Amino acid sequence: MIAKVAKAVLDLLFPPHCIGCRAQVAQAGFCAQCWSGISFLDGPGCVCCGLPFAVAMEGLCASCLTKPPAFDAARAIFAYDEKSRGAVLALKHADRLDLVPGFARWLGRSGRTVLEQSDLVTPVPLHPLRLWRRRYNQSAELARRLARDWKLVYEPSLLVRSRSTSSQGNMASARARRRNVLGAFKVPDPAKVAGKRILLLDDVVTTAATVEACSRALKRAGASHVHVLALARVVKASDMLI
Repeated sequence: MIAKVAKAVLDLLFPPHCIGCRAQVAQAGFCAQCWSGISFLDGPGCVCCGLPFAVAMEGLCASCLTKPPAFDAARAIFAYDEKSRGAVLALKHADRLDLVPGFARWLGRSGRTVLEQSDLVTPVPLHPLRLWRRRYNQSAELARRLARDWKLVYEPSLLVRSRSTSSQGNMASARARRRNVLGAFKVPDPAKVAGKRILLLDDVVTTAATVEACSRALKRAGASHVHVLALARVVKASDMLI
């Protein structure tokens, strides 16, 4: 009861604003206009990596057929584009940790299947130097809340980034991204991983190079399954051609 009253007072003093355009809204989230522009990935897609298909069908995308990924399944809430970018960057760089509870609820709805098949939740780690500069790991904040909501074990240190890498956003190609994170992740205590079904949490999946490198490290350490859940993923029109 006290928490509800406190929230009502805070909402009165500091009205919630749209994540995208900052217009005032009734409750935290997107306004109707921004919501209509978000491309939610809830239609047909690859049963492994979650890449959306242009037509209603089931199966694997060409990439997963040609080179099966180290992870067992990956899902994301929405496409990472000009409509959703602001919300993701607000969480990532602008201290908008107030967005975590809402995003975690969306992750729970979109990732219900992989959540039900997981034992532990862990985030894609930041290198200590980058964590010090940024002050928090947005993927860890999402993972912690999601584990709490779903009553799963949160293990933030299953993976460590053993060397500092350039930002994946600065890489010019998928090949460069793969080289950038090659061997960058380690599992310091394989006993925590052995035989476990791991849910790996990331904010944005672009070429999947980072989550692939993390998944390989977890599988080498003995994880039985690795599922990936992300807020957003980059979707190119050419990737959706069947």
